[in-house]
Amino acid sequence: MAYVLQNVVFPLDRDPDLLPLYVDPETWSVIEDEPVRVSSRAQLGNILGRHRARIVAGRRVSLGTYFNAFPASYWQHWTSVREVRLTVRTTGPATILVYRSNGRGTRQRVATREVDGESRTTFDLDLTQYSDGGWIWFDVVADEKSAVIEGAEWTTEHEPARTGKASLGITTYNKPDYCVETLRALAASPDALEFVDRIFLVDQGTQLVADQEGFTEVAEALGEALQVIRQANLGGSGGFARAMHETLQRPESDFVQLLDDDVRLEPESLRRSIVFGRYATTPVLVGGHMFDLLDRPKLHGWAEVVDEAPFMWRNLYQEKMPHDFGTANLRQSSLLHMRMDADYNGWWMCLIPTDAIKKVGLALPAFIKWDDAEFCLRAGEAGYPTVSMPGVALWHVSWVNKDDTIDWQAYFHARNRIVAGLLHSNAPRGGRLLTHSRRVDLKHLMMMQYYPVALRAQALRDVLSGPAHMRRNLATAMPAARSRAAEFPETVVHRDPTTVLHARRGRQVYKRLRKNEYDNPTGLRLRWFTLSTLLSHWLHKPDPANLEQPEVEFGKEDAHWWRVPAFDSALVSAADGSGKNIYTRDRVKYRRMLRDTIRLHAELKRRWPELQSEYRAQLPELVSPESWRKIFEEKA
Repeated sequence: MAYVLQNVVFPLDRDPDLLPLYVDPETWSVIEDEPVRVSSRAQLGNILGRHRARIVAGRRVSLGTYFNAFPASYWQHWTSVREVRLTVRTTGPATILVYRSNGRGTRQRVATREVDGESRTTFDLDLTQYSDGGWIWFDVVADEKSAVIEGAEWTTEHEPARTGKASLGITTYNKPDYCVETLRALAASPDALEFVDRIFLVDQGTQLVADQEGFTEVAEALGEALQVIRQANLGGSGGFARAMHETLQRPESDFVQLLDDDVRLEPESLRRSIVFGRYATTPVLVGGHMFDLLDRPKLHGWAEVVDEAPFMWRNLYQEKMPHDFGTANLRQSSLLHMRMDADYNGWWMCLIPTDAIKKVGLALPAFIKWDDAEFCLRAGEAGYPTVSMPGVALWHVSWVNKDDTIDWQAYFHARNRIVAGLLHSNAPRGGRLLTHSRRVDLKHLMMMQYYPVALRAQALRDVLSGPAHMRRNLATAMPAARSRAAEFPETVVHRDPTTVLHARRGRQVYKRLRKNEYDNPTGLRLRWFTLSTLLSHWLHKPDPANLEQPEVEFGKEDAHWWRVPAFDSALVSAADGSGKNIYTRDRVKYRRMLRDTIRLHAELKRRWPELQSEYRAQLPELVSPESWRKIFEEKA
């Protein structure tokens, strides 16, 4: 019996920005008198359906793309499959060429077939030479007449290691339009729904999905597979924990597939993640990549890790990310042919085996931030690694126009990173985590951002109080953090169109450097800058004139921690460009908060071994199904 591992698909939307992710048409150009083969974007008119595409006479189209190449290295490394069959159905005269790559991105031709009329062509391919990386794909070249790809798939005769379905867990807060669109995409994709047991839509908002236009029709189409659950706002961790808890009650489900609400789904990716999870030699978490919903060819990252010493998340090859497939497609991007191993995957899309949940528990009651990374680290320690799987992805609203480190989320950034460090860091007293955390506070203080410093101080106090606070304030920490914004004038975004804000000394303009290059002080210059700035802000009162009117203006991209502290006040563009914030030096707040952050970090470092033992001892109870069930009942 042949099992389909991956279908060749074309985009659901008639969006030209999406085409480079699915097809890579080639044309010839001349550069410096030499013929060079270059890629261009396909015409939408040649996409004939979900599985069909036209190749114009005399043209060549490659399926060596993000969604249609086969990630051979991941299948070789994580599964027992050692042979796959590529089947390509075509009409018309054409040549089919099959290629492979290695971990360096070097291309090699594997096979060539000429076809005509209605053809069904198969290629049997070994998965034995891809330990470091590599893809397999095919190109189609039309002859004197146009040809049509009628469909193609990658299959195997190998039996899967497990056969259960997945339940989907969608957590939402006031994103009913996105949720209905996701449900519509699922209802229109029987290939994906074949692998789905239940869809748990956990609605924690006040704008209910059930009241959204189109919900009734899509609910009827999905039938009993869709279950809408209403509960209080317990954040992403509370919503996803609910989906985990409900899935554990379903013996038909071997997995829970977590999905964020503000996403656009590629249903084939959902199918691929479940199939890969079934075939994994030992159970693994299967993460999906994230593309930018507002810049759709742009990929956020390939694999994410947590660095041990500072205990901080980052992308592997962060200097190369995000990657724009509209500029450089898969075949032109040698880095993307390497197999990259992840520590965790964001919960915008992540498949989790129920075996892992039964062994390590549900999500940490963290509300938001670090819940996904912490769970993946916990699962990895128990023998369930995370695979960020190429060809499995969705589009998510990115954080390009956000800065959640200075709003109410600053509390969760600080607290949950430290809690995750207490639970999983093996570095003595957290390594550089506390030093880095203190530096974050100092940067905020020097930049006159007192609100996030206040929230971060509360986060440290809560960590010091012990693990019980996480369950106790799960539903109250967010509103408490947001309510404190009224104490800090710099949180106000000035948007009044009748009032034009001006700075006394005008806008500060700086030379633009290359990507990921900055002119910040380092080494001894950094130490002197930090010490002199902290002393200056402690000793000197701001000029009254600069309190009446902002001294200078900064664009958001120029308002760095080594520039803003030189002034008494600053007018800074909001991250989303909707208005401006006014940052003003307040010596009383500054002195109090500087003392607090030094004292709290010192206490945390001193008590680290004690707190680490306490948090690790209490973790099984914090994440147990019984503990979460009580929370759900209390917040019903």
